Amino acid sequence: MTTTVATTRETVDAFFAHFGAGDMPAVLGLFSDDVDFHVGGADNVPWTGTRTTKDGIAAFFAVFGQVLTPAEEYEIHTTLVDGDHAVVIGHNRFGVRTTGKSFTNHFALHFTVTAGKITAYRMYEDSHAISEAFAG
Repeated sequence: MTTTVATTRETVDAFFAHFGAGDMPAVLGLFSDDVDFHVGGADNVPWTGTRTTKDGIAAFFAVFGQVLTPAEEYEIHTTLVDGDHAVVIGHNRFGVRTTGKSFTNHFALHFTVTAGKITAYRMYEDSHAISEAFAG
């Protein structure tokens, strides 16, 4: 029996397809059991920090629906793939439920994919704009 392993591009495309459809079990299924996951930013932004488990990643994605309004914009501009690495560049716009402010965020996501699973995830975003939107 032959097992087909998804390519880096297929894995990243599946991530965005599942994320866009709100299918969090499928999103989580794309991550390895041991993952290097980091989002830098201000302390007042609830999704910043480092995670290493699927439970931590599930909590990361869950917080968006709790603190943000549905996306007003979400666009992927470019996906670059080189071996196990992919960088996705895009922008989005959300409102913050507690403050009523919104932010436009230009971002880059760096994925590392090994044997069809995401083993590392780094989010680079406009942390200043997001922090300002969360400020009371």
